[in-house]
Amino acid sequence: MTEIASSFPSQRQRGRPREFDVDAAIDRAIGVFAERGFHATSVGDLTGAMELTQGSLYKAFKDKKDIYIAAIERYKLVQTKRFEASVQAGENGREKLRAAMEFYAGNSAGSSGEQGCLIVGAVADLASLDEDVARVVRSAIKVRENILARLVQAGQADGSITNTADCDVLAKTALCLLYGMRVVGKTAPTREEMSSVVDAAMRIFD
Repeated sequence: MTEIASSFPSQRQRGRPREFDVDAAIDRAIGVFAERGFHATSVGDLTGAMELTQGSLYKAFKDKKDIYIAAIERYKLVQTKRFEASVQAGENGREKLRAAMEFYAGNSAGSSGEQGCLIVGAVADLASLDEDVARVVRSAIKVRENILARLVQAGQADGSITNTADCDVLAKTALCLLYGMRVVGKTAPTREEMSSVVDAAMRIFD
C-alpha cells in the first residue's frame, strides 16, 4: 500500500477529541478505496483497514460516503504537496513538466501502480456517485489541471515548450496522460516502461 505521511493537519472536526489518529485512519482507508472503489468497499472492510470498531468509526464519520469524501480530500491535499515538491527541481517549464510526468510514472509502477489512484477510481465511478462526492472529485481533478497549466505556461514563456498550441489544451493533454498512466499502472508495468511513455509523451510539447 502506498504510504501517505500523516504530518498534514486534518481539516475535520479539529476541536473534537478522538480516541485515535483520524488522519492515520483515513490514510488506511485510502488504500482500500483505491484498490476496490467506493461501491465494492464495505464498512467491514473499512473498520478492519482503519483498525477501528464500528462504534469508533461512526463517532468520527456519518457513513461510508463521509469516509470516502474525507479520503479524497486528504489524498488531494497530500498528493498535491508531493506533486508540487517533485516539480521544483526543474530549471524551466519543460523540465518541471517532465518531472510531473516522472512523478506519475513512478506512482504507476510496482505496488503503488497495482493499488491504483483514488481519484482515477473515483472518476470511473462518477456516474454512480452522488453530487456531493462528484463535486469533491472534480475539484481534485481541477487542482491537478491548474498546476499543469501553470507549468505549460511557464514553459511557453521561457521557450522550452511550443507556443504553437493553446496552453489549456496542452494542460488538458498532460492531465489525460498522467491519469492514463495510473490506469495502465493497474496492469503492473515496469518503471522502465513507464519512463518510455514519458519520453514519448514529452514530444507533444516540442
